[in-house]
Amino acid sequence: MSVYKLPDMPYDYGALEPAMSGQILELHHSKHHAAYVKGSNDALDQLAEARDKGDYSTLVGLEKTLAFNLSGHVLHSIFWNNLSPEGGDRPEGELAAAIEEHLGSFDGFAGQLSAATKGVQGSGWGVLAWEPLAQRLIVEQVYDHHGNVGQGSTPLLVFDAWEHAYYLQYKNVRPDYVDRLWDLVNWADVTRRFDAARAAGSPLTVTR
Repeated sequence: MSVYKLPDMPYDYGALEPAMSGQILELHHSKHHAAYVKGSNDALDQLAEARDKGDYSTLVGLEKTLAFNLSGHVLHSIFWNNLSPEGGDRPEGELAAAIEEHLGSFDGFAGQLSAATKGVQGSGWGVLAWEPLAQRLIVEQVYDHHGNVGQGSTPLLVFDAWEHAYYLQYKNVRPDYVDRLWDLVNWADVTRRFDAARAAGSPLTVTR
């Protein structure tokens, strides 16, 4: 039984050109993202088999495999919707105010997220997230798909820094790719995620 499914893209593969080529987008979605979906479902099947047999000798590896693939699926699902052919500019309203309050200014925030994305060692992501305990925005640097993040934080805007996201077009010049992502940001989508995360509250402060 497949639990996770590859989502349809919200636009055509060529819609983000010239910032992101259609060739890269098609490979990224139909091959790489699809592999994370399959990896998540396969890991769940193997965990179910381990439970049925009562044999947990491979549990540690399976849990890590599930975390890696599921986080990859989640982050890519957000990434596609964070981008738009009509993207760019700056956020407005309460999201803009929160960025200024928690991160100093839009320019300061953009500089921090860009640096976090460009500076990932190896593969990873730069992430703007909502941290529910302090009820504030934070910028996180994600290694691979799930390392170095605050427990409970909700990703709102994610920048993919894996080489498969840009290498065919930008070669080894990751900074140029990251700079172009700002022209594609779908702030309406980021704002919806921001509103939903704030409305959810914090599970850490739930009382009996």
